[in-house]
Amino acid sequence: MSSIFTIDCGEIILREFLEEDVEAIYQITSQPEVYEFLPDWSSTREQRLDWLTNYEIPSNRAFLKTLPHISDQNYLKLGIILKRTNEFIGFCTTGIKEELNEPNREIAYAISRHYRNKGYATKAVTGLINFLFTKTDVELLNAVVLPNNKSSNKVILKNNFRPCGNMEITGDQYDHFILKKEEWMRHGSKRNFTNE
Repeated sequence: MSSIFTIDCGEIILREFLEEDVEAIYQITSQPEVYEFLPDWSSTREQRLDWLTNYEIPSNRAFLKTLPHISDQNYLKLGIILKRTNEFIGFCTTGIKEELNEPNREIAYAISRHYRNKGYATKAVTGLINFLFTKTDVELLNAVVLPNNKSSNKVILKNNFRPCGNMEITGDQYDHFILKKEEWMRHGSKRNFTNE
């Protein structure tokens, strides 16, 4: 591939997954603070390499090829890269959450325990929202968060998602949030991010 898709978010960059990210993704998803809230990301290193090379990277490419009319089946999984060190410190993704009613595009994210409470998750989510609402035909985004995940709830609320009740997914209760493009535009969208 000639160019790598990125979104510049100030101190961090969102970048499409690369095969070389396998160890960083595996290490982050092995942290109890991550797999407690994102159990579907838990894997062995071998599984992670298989998922990355055979599913996630091809899905990212398929997603980017369909712009601006993204298909319901496509996922976009981006690494959160710290600019000053070029380190992979987390990920921010968008995809279809089948348990939700349509439109059911979701945003999810995780940050390594070593980079928490520095505002990086908020910046990553802001950057991905900005991209989705300005470069695609997405009109509504969802987030589902376990009630005891206080940090994640803060990130969602800082990005102007509004609570719309809770829901059960695989036996657990989740807080459900939505963000409509029209509301986001009214709240002063963050337009200082660029994608390349």
